[in-house]
Amino acid sequence: MNVDLLIIILFFCILLISGFLPSVRKAGSGEDEFLLAGRTVRLWPFIMTNVASWYGGILGVGEFSYRYGLVNWFTQGVPYYLFSILFAVFFIDRIKSSSAATIPTRIEQKYGRQIGLLSACFVFILTSPAPYLFMAAIILSHLFPIGIVTSSIIISVIVGTFLIWGGFKSDVYTDIFQFFVMFAGFFVILAVLVPNYGGLDFLKAKLPASHFTVTGGNSVLYVIVWWLIALWTFVDPGFYQRTQSAISPKVAKQGIIISVLFFFIFDFLTNSVGLYSRALFPNLAKPSESFLVLADSVLGTGRRGFFYAAMFATILSTLNCFLFISATTFSYDVVKRLVTLKRQWNIRVYITIGIILSAALSIVITMKIPSVIDIWYTLGSLVLPGLFFPLIGTYFDKFSVSRRLTLLQMILSESVGVLWYLLKNRNMLPGVFQDIEPMLIGIFAGLCVLIPALIKKRLDLGSKITS
Repeated sequence: MNVDLLIIILFFCILLISGFLPSVRKAGSGEDEFLLAGRTVRLWPFIMTNVASWYGGILGVGEFSYRYGLVNWFTQGVPYYLFSILFAVFFIDRIKSSSAATIPTRIEQKYGRQIGLLSACFVFILTSPAPYLFMAAIILSHLFPIGIVTSSIIISVIVGTFLIWGGFKSDVYTDIFQFFVMFAGFFVILAVLVPNYGGLDFLKAKLPASHFTVTGGNSVLYVIVWWLIALWTFVDPGFYQRTQSAISPKVAKQGIIISVLFFFIFDFLTNSVGLYSRALFPNLAKPSESFLVLADSVLGTGRRGFFYAAMFATILSTLNCFLFISATTFSYDVVKRLVTLKRQWNIRVYITIGIILSAALSIVITMKIPSVIDIWYTLGSLVLPGLFFPLIGTYFDKFSVSRRLTLLQMILSESVGVLWYLLKNRNMLPGVFQDIEPMLIGIFAGLCVLIPALIKKRLDLGSKITS
């Protein structure tokens, strides 16, 4: 066995040891302890798990940068910096003022059980680990003679086992380890690329001019939709979970703001490597594998294995987060509320059921949509409109409406958006309508319900005050 594979195997061994440490230390078994690490996470563990969990789409970043250039940074970086800071300033105190462990629980407390269950379904889909499982499976199948489905099952078993064992603490412990690996790995490959091939002048000479534009050759609407998808930051179950796990609001605020600095650094590393992959290999049949081709071609033994470990670290740290949240949402926010048992199961039993179903659904999604970018775009643009407005209403009462109208908004946003998506994919929309994205239609449908309701609410309030 060569040195590269030994490094990768060592990475997985340390990952597993890290994941099992919480139970070795006899972590508590209560729901708060299992789901949120007892709400005791301090500043630097918070920062490292926040940053590591944010960057799972490494092959998607490679594909996006390879195809379109710096628009990847303008759509996948800049809006998230802005919205993360706004989240820290305006949302954290409101989140920490509630004891709700999950977003669906918070929505249920505001709007009732029916809307809480519907929001749980949305969160379950939105937090599907499908793109991250797909990327990890691509790398594993690239290294070993096994198929994508088999690779997906192996990865799911590895990650799912320590999450069931240690809960959110296992996620935090493994993220701390993976934080260092992911940064170090991309520093290593960039330290090889720049001295050997040159810097910005080399890239400008080798890349299409559109790679250095804000749109990357895409339509302005395409870029706008990606910015709207970035509104996900405000309803991100991962941000919510980590905020609730922080030992104080101050730690959560400082942690997210400092995280933005690390977001910027890591975006610089990954986007730069993506541009080099296009410059050196301009005719790849599968741009999603550009980082793999680049590593195999320019890195020597040892460094190559370390870079592969960095890619695994980047993906698995987010896969941990999404698989745990998706499983929690399905089992804790759906199954536990719908199924009445004479004897309630242990929280680990619910999470185990959720992990198995979430992983199975993810495998199906990757078989139907075999592109990381398309999975992100499809899930985000279809699900976000139905979840965004109700959750904002739980933070700011002036943006909330009645339960009946909230339910109508959620159903209308989703149904209209999905219908538009199906028609658009079949080229059945007339003329200019074919260029309008489903997310814009979903948001518009929701606003058609919300704006009149909010105006009426304000007018009614004004009447009460004057009377």
